[in-house]
Amino acid sequence: QVQLVESGGGLVQPGGSLRLSCTVSGSMFQIVAMGWYRQAPGKQRDLVATATSGGSTNYADSVKGRFTLSRDSGLNTVYLQMNSLKPEDTAVYYCNVRGYPTYGSTWNDYWGQGTQVTVSS
Repeated sequence: QVQLVESGGGLVQPGGSLRLSCTVSGSMFQIVAMGWYRQAPGKQRDLVATATSGGSTNYADSVKGRFTLSRDSGLNTVYLQMNSLKPEDTAVYYCNVRGYPTYGSTWNDYWGQGTQVTVSS
């Protein structure tokens, strides 16, 4: 069974930095993409950044130049380095993995439990 374990959230002052990590455990035939989404209170869950196994990375416009997504394929781990944090970055951040659980299966989306990031003075 595929599980995503997240860590790294917390409280930080504006302008500060945090690093989120997410590790995929369990067997998966092929990972197509890994990344992060976030959901602020009363809002929908939105893409923050995602990286495909082919090497392309996509960022939300609001985080470009401040956030960096990196991936350690050997460890099935994805990191989100968040710099110059702003109060509007406050949200629950969810790790996402898209992939094929077994050979010949359809692709699935898997989600972590979410980690709170609060940017406040």
